[in-house]
Amino acid sequence: MISVDEALARIRAAITPSPPIAAALGQAAGRVLAEPVTAEIDQPPFAASAMDGYAVRAADVAAGAVLTQIGVSQAGRGFDGNVGQGECVRIFTGAQVPEGADAVIMQERTETDGTNVRFESGTEAGANIRKRGNDFAKNDVLIAAGEIMTPSRIALAAAANHAMCTIATPPRAVLIATGDELVPPGSPLGADQIVASNSFGLSAMFDPLCGAVVDHGIVPDDRAQLAAAIGAALDDNPDVLVTTGGASVGEHDFVQDVLKECGVEIDFWRIAVRPGKPLMFGTRGRTLVFGLPGNPVSALVTAHVFVLPALRALLGAPEPPRLRLPLGDAIPPNGPRQHFLRARIFSEPEGTVVIPIAQTDSGHLSSLAQANCLIVQPAGDPGKAPGDPVDISLL
Repeated sequence: MISVDEALARIRAAITPSPPIAAALGQAAGRVLAEPVTAEIDQPPFAASAMDGYAVRAADVAAGAVLTQIGVSQAGRGFDGNVGQGECVRIFTGAQVPEGADAVIMQERTETDGTNVRFESGTEAGANIRKRGNDFAKNDVLIAAGEIMTPSRIALAAAANHAMCTIATPPRAVLIATGDELVPPGSPLGADQIVASNSFGLSAMFDPLCGAVVDHGIVPDDRAQLAAAIGAALDDNPDVLVTTGGASVGEHDFVQDVLKECGVEIDFWRIAVRPGKPLMFGTRGRTLVFGLPGNPVSALVTAHVFVLPALRALLGAPEPPRLRLPLGDAIPPNGPRQHFLRARIFSEPEGTVVIPIAQTDSGHLSSLAQANCLIVQPAGDPGKAPGDPVDISLL
């Protein structure tokens, strides 16, 4: 068996990202930026008022001062003139500050009588004015490559006068579930049958990172049918092929042999990890092939630990950092395999803690559904007491 870290290193070494593509901002939500976004303009492109009021020369304003209003500046239609001594301009939020003015006084601090405006107090130069380039200046790097295009980043790119951006090509993933015992959800159950759930959970997990996740359904434990299904999936040249089930050494576990027959070069099989020791990884051309265990917790946890990092690497996206939190309950000693324990994060009066879920059965799906993180317990760990810090991976 190889370690988790060695397995991840081998997976990353096998990755060849696709060339990036151009995308309209409206289609870029959730995608990974392949090239940085730089500002095409200054923002704001002119000195702008931060509120409704009057644009003035600060030197002219004091308590009781009366200035003459000579015009109006509003957003999209500025005042075309110069503010001279003893003059002011009615101005609205976002409007351009006229030439000659160096401050804006809010309307609540004034009284008007026709074109005469009386001020309650003085002000300082620059008050209530957003300077040109206050948000960003032309050629500033606003969003770095590798960042996910969130709503605020999409708005920022638009404000910087970009209608398009360059994103990493979202990978295509294919799923195949194997097993004579499996039936789709909603089916009547026969003797010795169970409802297939892995592909539904994996599809939901991969979808935010992928351009498409195609479920090829359930294939029985029949070598010929399995070879046909895997061969057809590989011939479509997906970026990632994920099978579930048939990854062990039983009489009906054909997946590894069939993958080899279909031209997949198996890099490793069996990892020192709990849950999910019988996990395969290989490649055919650019396609990354993962053979995950069939037990649902094993399938979902190993996908979280091994497949998601591969998808992020295909996109050039960084790995999310692990958190370190104190335990709310003890965890027992660990054996020779790195253990990913189901757990929940709680906010207590004394602070935030992570509490392990006692259930460790690899088929106990409801306990994984209750978890919002995984405690990462190293191989050979002697156990931890309440209050001890542990690494966690958010689900």
